[in-house]
Formats: sequence, C-alpha cells, structure tokens
Amino acid sequence: MSDIVGKTLSALPGLLAQDSGAGKLVTTSRLGTLIRSITALSSRQEEEKLIQQELSNLKITVSSPSTSLTQMKECMVRLIYCEMLGYEAPFGYIHAIKLAQQGNLLEKRVGYLAVSLFLHENHELLVLLVNTVLKDLQSTNLVEVCMALTIVSQIFPREMIPAVLPLIEDKLKHSKEIIRRKAVLALHKFYLIAPNQVQHIHDRFRKALCDKDVGVMAASLHIYHQMVKDNPLAYKDLTESFVTILKQVVGGKLPVDFNYHSVPAPWLQIQLLRILGLLGKDDSRASELMYDVLDESLRRAEINHNITYAILFECVQTIYTIYPQSDLFEKAAKCIGKFVLSSKINLKYLGLKALTYVIQQDPNLALQHQMTIIECLDHPDPIIKRETLDLLYRITNGQNVAVIVQKMLDYLKQSKEEYTIINLVGKIAELAEKYSPNNEWFIQTMNSVFSIGGDVMHPDIPNNFLRLLAEGFDDEKENQQLRLYAVKSYVTLLDQENVYYPQRFLHVICWVLGEYSYLKSDVHPEIIMSKLYKLLQHISVTSETKVWAMAAITKLSAFLPSSDTVDKVIQNFRTSGDTCMRQFAFELKHLHEDTAIIKNLLPVDASCEELVVDASLSFLDGFVAEALSCGAAPYKPQHQRQEEKLFQEKALNFEPYELTFPSSLPSSERTGRQSPTSVSLVSELSGNSAEMALKEANHQKHGVKKAWGKEGYLLKKESPIETATEVHPSAPSCTPLEEDLALGMSATDQLVNHVSEEEKERQQLASTLFVGLGFNGSVNLVSENLACHFPLIKTQTVKMCQGCIVMDKPCTKGVLLGYIDCHLESEILTHLQFSQTLLIMDFLRPLKLTTEAFGEMWLSVANDVRQNIKLPHTEEPLTATLNTLQQRLRLYIVEIIGNEGLLACQLLPSIPCLLHCQIHEGMLSLWFRSPSSTLPDCLLYQCQKEMETA
Repeated sequence: MSDIVGKTLSALPGLLAQDSGAGKLVTTSRLGTLIRSITALSSRQEEEKLIQQELSNLKITVSSPSTSLTQMKECMVRLIYCEMLGYEAPFGYIHAIKLAQQGNLLEKRVGYLAVSLFLHENHELLVLLVNTVLKDLQSTNLVEVCMALTIVSQIFPREMIPAVLPLIEDKLKHSKEIIRRKAVLALHKFYLIAPNQVQHIHDRFRKALCDKDVGVMAASLHIYHQMVKDNPLAYKDLTESFVTILKQVVGGKLPVDFNYHSVPAPWLQIQLLRILGLLGKDDSRASELMYDVLDESLRRAEINHNITYAILFECVQTIYTIYPQSDLFEKAAKCIGKFVLSSKINLKYLGLKALTYVIQQDPNLALQHQMTIIECLDHPDPIIKRETLDLLYRITNGQNVAVIVQKMLDYLKQSKEEYTIINLVGKIAELAEKYSPNNEWFIQTMNSVFSIGGDVMHPDIPNNFLRLLAEGFDDEKENQQLRLYAVKSYVTLLDQENVYYPQRFLHVICWVLGEYSYLKSDVHPEIIMSKLYKLLQHISVTSETKVWAMAAITKLSAFLPSSDTVDKVIQNFRTSGDTCMRQFAFELKHLHEDTAIIKNLLPVDASCEELVVDASLSFLDGFVAEALSCGAAPYKPQHQRQEEKLFQEKALNFEPYELTFPSSLPSSERTGRQSPTSVSLVSELSGNSAEMALKEANHQKHGVKKAWGKEGYLLKKESPIETATEVHPSAPSCTPLEEDLALGMSATDQLVNHVSEEEKERQQLASTLFVGLGFNGSVNLVSENLACHFPLIKTQTVKMCQGCIVMDKPCTKGVLLGYIDCHLESEILTHLQFSQTLLIMDFLRPLKLTTEAFGEMWLSVANDVRQNIKLPHTEEPLTATLNTLQQRLRLYIVEIIGNEGLLACQLLPSIPCLLHCQIHEGMLSLWFRSPSSTLPDCLLYQCQKEMETA
C-alpha cells in the first residue's frame, strides 16, 4: 500500500471528525458503535449476524437517492471495515466509484481508498474509473494528482494503459518530487503487467535513477531490479552507477530521514545489493567493481539489530552470487557461522537460510557446522526444522539419500500443514527417483510418500511413478525386478485389514496389479481379483477409485477363461446407480465372453505402446451429415456459446464471470491409468542439488578450513581383542611433533567417556548425512600408514606402539581409525578395527604470554569472532568463569583487569589463539583472535558447549 493510502487509512478517524455539529456525532458514533458492538461479541455466529444486519442497513442507505455525499463517505468507511473483517459488500462497489468521481477532495480520497480495497485489477467495474483518473491526472491540485497516481500503481486495467501512459510520462518531469516518485512507481506497475508498452521510455528511467531527490532514485530501483532480472546484459553499463550509489548510502551521505535505528537507508541497501548480485553473476569484470563496497557493507553492519542482520544476509547472498573472491568468501562464511551458532531463533533461521543458498557454491561450508545442523533437526521450532530439511535436501547425494529421506518422512508424520506436506512429498519423490540405492528402498519410500502425502500431493507424483514403472530403464532384468517387488508390496498391503489408504495410493495399487501381477507366478490371478473386488465393496472407496479397480479386474480377466470374481462384479454392478460403473460392467461382460478380443485389446505389458487415436472422430461423419440433413443445428464450440450467452445479457452483472465447462470422464480412466506426464513436479521446487553445487570448482571458498571429509564421523565399536599367540598389528602413526601427544592418551579416553550417548548418536548421524560432501575425502588429522610388527606375544603380554598425530585443519572433533591384524590359536588371520574420538581440547595447550606480548600479538592477527553468551549464574564472578574455561579448554590466564580477562592458548604445533572476555549484566562477551580463520569458530563453539554444561 502506498504512503497516501496508508496515511489516509490511519487518518480516517481524523477525517470523520472534521464534520461539525450533529453530523460529527452521527458519523463518529455509528462507526464507533459498530466497532464496540463487534468487540463485545463472544462467538463467530453472533458477529456474522450483526455484520449482515449492518450490511443490510448500509445497502438501503447507499441505494437511497436522498443520501448525501457526506453520508456516502461515512457509509464507505463502515463498508471498508466490514470488508476488512472478511464480509463482502459488492453492492457498495459502484458507489465507491461514484464517490471518487463526484465528491470533493476529502470524499474523493475516501472513494479512491474504498476502490483500492474493494476491487482487483481485473474487475470489470474499473473501466468506469478510467475517465476519473484521466481527469485527476490533468488536475492542478497536487493531492488529486497523487491520488490518481496511487490508484494507477495499485489497480488499473491493462488494456487502458495506453490512455494514461502519456500523462504519466509527463509527470516524470514534474517540479514536485512526490509526483515524480509516484509516476515512477506507476510505470513500475505497468512494466510488471505489460512490459512491452513501456519499452520506449527506458531513457526516462535512467534520468529517474540520477534524480536529485533520493525518493525518486529509490523508487527507480524497483523497476531497475525487475529489468535487470529479466535482461542483465542490457544494464551492465550501470554497474558502476549502482556501486557509487551504494557507497554513498553505506557512507551515510543520504539525509537522516532515511535512517532506521541509526542504519543508513537499510531497504535501499538491500535493493542495491540484489541488483549488484544480478549484474555480477558470472562476470569477473563487473564483480571487481563491487568487492570494495561489499566489504565495506559487511564491516559497517555490526549493530545488533534485526535490520542489520537483514543487510548482512543480503551481503552474503550477493557475495556468493557474483564472481567469487576468496577474502569475501571467508568473511561471508564467518557471518554465516555467527548466525548459525546464535541462540536467537531468528538469527539461526537466517544462518540456515544462508547456508541453503550458498551450499551450491561451497558445500564444505555445511561440513563446518554439521553438528549444529544435527541439533537443528530436533529444534522445537518447526520453521527451523523445515529449513534444516531444505538444507539437507540440497546436499543429498547417492551416499546419504536414505538417511535424509528418513528424516523428511519422520517430519512429515508429525506435520499437519498441507503446504509442508505438499512441498516435502515432492522433494522426497525427486530424491527417491534420482538417488535410489536399490529397488526395495525405492518402492518402500514411494509407498510412504503415497501414504503420508495422501490426496493433497501433486498428481504428477503418482503419474511419474507409474511412468517410471512402465518405461523402465535400459536393463530389462532390473525393470522386471522393480515391477515384481512393487506387485509383492501391494499384495501385502491389500492383505492388511482395517487400514485406510489414500485414494491416489489406491489408484497406483490398482494400476500396478492390473499391469504386472502376472510377474508374481505364485499368486493366482483369481486371488488378485478377489482382493480388488473387496476394494470395490469398501465404503471409503470413491467412484474414481472404483473405476481404477474395475479397469484392473478387466485386464486380469484376460488371463482366465472363467472367473467367479468376474461374474460377481458383473452381477453386482450391471444395475449400479453409477453410470460409469454400469458401463464398465457392461464392457467387462462382453469382453469376458470373447477371449480373443480381450487378449487383442489388452495385451500383456503394453502400457507404453503408441496408440493411434482419431482426434477428428471421422467415423461419426455419416451420423453428423444425416443429422444436419434432418434439420439439426450445427455444433458450436464452447467459447462461441459462452460469448453468445454473454452478449444476450442485458443487465449489468456485478459478479465475476466464470467459465463453466462440462466435465467428462477422461479417456485415461477407461484404461485404468492416468496419462503420465514428463514434467517433473520437484523441478520447480528447487532445481538445486549437491551435484549442481560441485560443477564448478572455481566457486570453492578459499581459506575456509574443512572440518569433515567424505567419510564424516565413522565411529565404530571397538572389537574385543582376544588372547593372541602372535600379533602383527598395523596402526596409523602420524607425523612427529615437538611435544609427545602419547602422554595425553589417558586424558583423551576420559574425555571420550564423558561424551553422552546422545552425542555419539549425533556423530553417527553426521557421518551418514554429510558423507560425500567436499572435494576430497580426507579427515582433518594428518597421518601416515606405519605398520608396527612385534615378535611372538605370549598370553596376557602387553606390547605398546606409540605415535603422534596433528590436527592439520581445526575442527571440534575428529575420529582416528585403525586396525590390527593378528593370528589367534586357530591360525586364522583376524582383522580387528578400532576408532578413537579426538576433541579439539586434546590438541590445545596453554600459551604463556605476558600482557605486553598479548597486546602485540593481538594487533598482528586479523581473524576474529565475537559472541555474547548468557551466563547460567549471573552472580558468578569473572575469576570463577575464567577458571572454568582454563580447566576445560586448557587456556592460560594472562591477566584479569576488573571485569575483563585475557587468555591465550595454542593449537599444536604452533597456531596461537587469543581470547578477550568481559562480564556485563549477566552476559559473557567473548572475542577470539587467531592467525587461523577457522580456529576461533571452533573454540567459540566449544566454549558455548562448555558454558552450557557448566
């Protein structure tokens, strides 16, 4: 809603109060009485009764010839209120147009407001408003011109655009900036509904972009955003202009009136960032112009407010859309990390949304936050869960499809929102068809889709499934196995008693059994037909489903010369009240009597054969000619009959015209199957996948460390080592370090023992969800394969092999895998695998520094992360908090100054990390700095975990 309409709506009480005397009392009291009466009601039925009575009174008042324009204005306000509550008042639409045409300035404003709220842009009554708009556009009164431009930018007939376009073009040169701004918005509306009619005035838009008034320039960005989206190549020359405007906005060069919470023109920044993203996509030259201003936008958006978070989100999207630049990628990754790790739901949602968007260019970014993503799957907020599932959908591949699909199905079983069910069912169907590991899993998954999705899912999903079964793959043997498993599955489902299946699922079952039940040789066709016959007698089965079941029985009857089930079907349905079922029973009777015809008409596995159809129905030419010769009227198409009917209407119709077409039974129902379409539903849902994300390696984010490899968490239970007589163990040893890590193995074991069963389950889930991501499969532990050979080891003898490992790239957790080959008494070579979870604390050591050295190192490193953490005990002093961090994270306390503390540590062998913390009003402010770009994030995540469990 434009500013004029918004201000008019907010000023309605004041407008009504401008009348004097008794009129003022009547006007304000009637609307106020109506509002008070509605708010005092206790039920919807009472409200509806009161509103209908009010509408009846208003209808009598507005239809009376003696009603003045002032009274009409008051009635329009009450009608607006009734429409806002959801009660239609079509009798007042024509009077609203009259009020906009005949009233004075105040009454005209109310009339225009009522028209904008009552009518839609395709309403036939809008034609009556065109002359009024033309007259007001030529008025010398600025308010009338503004009202006309406002109504044009909201609702205006497309076919009437040429009538007002010259006048609106002329308003682009008006001396008043509000007129120019509204003219640009009107042209934006015209571009959306009829772009070809404004192609000749693109030069005027460039002048609007350079207008001296900021409001006019901001209004032109809306139309430029749409034009750049449609054809970015045509506006590459404006890239530098948009960058210059954004620099001025970010630098605070605009008037203070455009600031919001001390943020300079945030909505203008968002619009410009979106335009730059479109212009810089796959264009290195244009992107180079944007790098500096994007960096500046990220740096300045540090105020903790929702609007700055929105700007940061748009910056991240723009950075990952334009030609990649490593430094910006790294800063955008940090920004996403702050969002994802935030305890605020809105920020966490933004982080997941950003991850979902950037996962195409940088799949490794999801690996850094995989444990947080796992936690979001169990988040109490359903929006967070849904966005997490969307993220997992985009990283799905052949290795993790089973786990991700199961998570989606679990969520669907709990969800009752129709939109969520339709959306997720389509995604699951796409993933199952694209990445199915085997036939059994595919059929079981699609059965779950049909059961949960029910009749609300898109009809293309069952159609595509049937098409896949019918057309198959290149391997005919695999096709037969897939069809056979489907038949086995559906026979088992029909055996279950008192189970409800959605109608579309029953359609699939009937078609598959009718086409391919012959593949299951151990089940007689008579048994299949008896199951379908029970389906026909079920009360919950609709007439459409009965048609599918009847078609399946007709196909199966070709395999049996005589059948009791067929006789029962014919006997029961030949006198049915359903004409379609009666027709099917009649056809089944005649086909079953002639075996040769039914086998020729319904051959085995011929669902994909091309059928020759006479679309012109030439076999009826003789019948039609005979009827015409006897005086019958020629056939008229439906649209011609409709036009004649509309032409014969004399009275003005206030209701929208609806085209009614006679329904007929599709030909596909006669064959028992809908015609499958080749259009995939889920191609519109996303169009993104992990494979698309890995197409171009040049979009990889440089400088951001990977936390997980292809194998993910491969935590396995340790196999018990039995008493051996001779052992030849082979364990992975690692590059030597300056400090022997073997001394800390006992401490590591104790830490691992403290890991809860829930944490282990999350690690196992992470290893299956995020497998296959990244550009290599190495874990973040540098190691070499060294074999340790021992002589004969007697019973209960201990031999030790020690080695060292180093964390090449910082991560919160890692898994060390190894194996032992040993010969037991049976002389059989036994291969025993083992795994050991290693935490980042195992690789941390206190870094002893002086305060001066701390300050010098603080200024020399640039990678930093900030976060505020709420302390569980607000009265806890800083010393106790730092002691907790010192013990659990192995930090060295450099100095405590009042309510601030300095700590330092190093990641072996020599990567330092500095921490500045401060306590204020129950919040612990953490500020990490390190030469490593990922170590601060890992330590922040670990610090949050430790403070939660403290």
